[in-house]
Amino acid sequence: MALPEVCKTLGVAENTYDRWRNQFGGIKADEMKRLKDLERENARLKALVADLSLDKAILQEALRGNS
Repeated sequence: MALPEVCKTLGVAENTYDRWRNQFGGIKADEMKRLKDLERENARLKALVADLSLDKAILQEALRGNS
């Protein structure tokens, strides 16, 4: 099949395919899995930092109220 036919079958624009190919073209399946795992871990760590920052702000506010 030609590229336009494949894109139409998949419901993906050719521009999107080209962008994906440029972004992920050289990545193997195991590397892609590792990338996704790292992205999930990064999101989890960002959420932890946000929670800890909020806890710190609450504790600092409580200390100011006691002074």
